[in-house]
Amino acid sequence: MISKLGSRALRGESVRGGRSRLAEMELPDDRVRLKASIDGQIDGHPQLISKVVPAVVFGGSGYVAGELLRLLANHPRFTPAAVFSTTQAGEPVTRAFPHLAGTKLDGVKFVGEDDGATWFARPGPLAVFTATPHGAAAPLLAKLFAARAAARANGVELDDDHFHVVDLSADFRFDDAKRWEQIYAQPHGAPELLREFACAVPEHFALTKHGTMPQHAAQPGCFTTAVVCAAWPFFRLGLVEGDVFVAATTGSSGSGKSPSAATHHPDRHATLYSYNPLTHRHEAEMRKLLGAACRGCEPDVEFVPHSGPFVRGIHATIRMTLRDAPVGTDADRAAALVARVNTLYGERSFVRATTTPPKLTEVVGTNRCRLGVAVRGRTLVVTSVIDNLTKGAAGGAVQWMNRLFGLDERTGLELAGLGWY
Repeated sequence: MISKLGSRALRGESVRGGRSRLAEMELPDDRVRLKASIDGQIDGHPQLISKVVPAVVFGGSGYVAGELLRLLANHPRFTPAAVFSTTQAGEPVTRAFPHLAGTKLDGVKFVGEDDGATWFARPGPLAVFTATPHGAAAPLLAKLFAARAAARANGVELDDDHFHVVDLSADFRFDDAKRWEQIYAQPHGAPELLREFACAVPEHFALTKHGTMPQHAAQPGCFTTAVVCAAWPFFRLGLVEGDVFVAATTGSSGSGKSPSAATHHPDRHATLYSYNPLTHRHEAEMRKLLGAACRGCEPDVEFVPHSGPFVRGIHATIRMTLRDAPVGTDADRAAALVARVNTLYGERSFVRATTTPPKLTEVVGTNRCRLGVAVRGRTLVVTSVIDNLTKGAAGGAVQWMNRLFGLDERTGLELAGLGWY
């Protein structure tokens, strides 16, 4: 089933540019270059200069999918062409998400996931987002990739250069199926696909030795994104050592759309409590991604998550130990660290540090991450705020898809905050 939007999006041709002009940021410690394309090619993938790419969303009725659709409705290069749901097939998308009425999603209806194979078997570009529950994405994608392989075997010419998947579940966040199975206590649904995905915060993905982007990507968890955005630069620059302690508070939307005791308004609206202290499954993601920053050291992360009396956002406090003995005032040292972090991330990054503790209202509704840096002696404290639905999920996924298609990663994501919500 192809919506009118999808039919329009499939028309047109991709344009392969020549040699690209590159804006490059050098990481001070190892000279790794993060490249942002202006035209032509980026990281080995031809950039789509004038093409509007159809985007399909699986797991389409949840909060993260709703946020994805909000972003895609106004994206200049991706257009929502099909929204798949196991529970809402045939229902209007705007019935599940009334706040999306009055956009290009008017008239679009959910379709059953069985129709997804048709999209995977079609020639032409395609952006795929999977926002299904943990454990459901891998077997689903295994079936869809099999349909694509069958179409190719039957002579259909498929363009893999312009076919990319970004997964928002946890299914492709580890390249070792056994490690994933230990954390999620179930067999992995598609271990043969793990090598096709790279998992990282988009800003942190290091180019491979061949200078190419991955074919597909996995967006880290929302807690992981908030913490790794804050701690990663200090490990990358070799400024800290030892363990990392994290206390982070998330809004109720982080628990998903299905009602539960954790999201019931009378129980949550005026209280604050921790849960799964030192046992939360995002700890392993944090260790893995911070280990990549410091070349495999995998620092121990002691993580205590909290549930807060609000809907959107994560506020994280991260404590680390500076490697060097203090020289100068704490204020001057904090300012110097802020400068190094901002230089590392670059002027156009969604991540920005200051010496002022950030507030959730600065980032809710946006793809930004704001960091606050404080120092006392060798103790370093970084506070980090993100919108869990945007930077921690849908926005990060769109940022990844921009990069995979060779677009400026900020495309469609330069969003004003809500301010009050």
